[in-house]
Amino acid sequence: MTARQQDPAVPAVSGTGSPVELPGGRPAPLPAALRAGDRTLVMGVVNVTPDSFSDGGRWFTPGAAVAHGLTLLEQGADLLDVGGESTRPGSRRVPVEDELVRVLPVVEELVRRGATVSVDTTRAAVARAAVERGAAVVNDVSGGLADEEMAGVVATTGAVYVAMHWRGHADVMDQLDRYGDVVADVRRELAARVAALRAAGVRDEQIVLDPGLGFAKPGASNWPLLARLPELVADGFPVLVGASRKRFLGHLLADADGHLAPPLARDGATAAVSALAAASGAWCVRVHDVPGSVDAVRVAAAWRAARPSRPARMDTMDELPVDEDAADGRRSL
Repeated sequence: MTARQQDPAVPAVSGTGSPVELPGGRPAPLPAALRAGDRTLVMGVVNVTPDSFSDGGRWFTPGAAVAHGLTLLEQGADLLDVGGESTRPGSRRVPVEDELVRVLPVVEELVRRGATVSVDTTRAAVARAAVERGAAVVNDVSGGLADEEMAGVVATTGAVYVAMHWRGHADVMDQLDRYGDVVADVRRELAARVAALRAAGVRDEQIVLDPGLGFAKPGASNWPLLARLPELVADGFPVLVGASRKRFLGHLLADADGHLAPPLARDGATAAVSALAAASGAWCVRVHDVPGSVDAVRVAAAWRAARPSRPARMDTMDELPVDEDAADGRRSL
């Protein structure tokens, strides 16, 4: 089902021409080098927070955060996502002034060093300031719901905008894991965000969608979104997948006593999700451990390139090679 042949609740993309094979639609405002590749992109995470669930404040100072970002680039990250407010389950908001102090020096320096930078924020003021300092992408886990001024900032700045599926802030989101068909519900709610963005003047070519793994989805609700990712891709917008080190992977890898695998033990599973998401048409994967996912998306690109344009039919396939001289007189492989 394409963006033009689907549930009317999901908006069609206008003016984009015929669908593009993966990595399918790429946001136009990105640098040319990131629009011309033949594989899913890898976004490296730079947390400038003291309380991240995944790295516990290891990169909290600007110097440490910049150094970490440069390391991720050396490891193959295509762009860097800089965030100054933790969205781990149960976390509380930080004052906007603190978020600005945390992220702006890091964004500015990484841009100066040649990085393509995304700012991970739900606040319009932070988004605007980061774009003014060179950020190319605004990654908003609330899809604009947390700040009614966000859509206007995106429209006026022209930045790429990642609109994630979201139902509430981190301190309440686990209570909002109520779905009928989670894939249909997420698509419908993202469609509403696209409509709001368009109404504010945001262009389709700026928009990226994110199914919001782990947000109002603490456990099993994540798996259908991954298994049916091609349905979201088929809606016509680039798709970002952020599974890295999340709780549902910890549940999957739990030990015999039911203890969740710790975040750093989830990187192998994250890379597996990156490969599968890339093979399913994701535009980008957002990860903490870059090397594993860089390899994963390359595997997926080779996999996709080797697939036939249409499935071969068994009745038209060439017969498998056989050994006519088998000792027992029967044809054998």
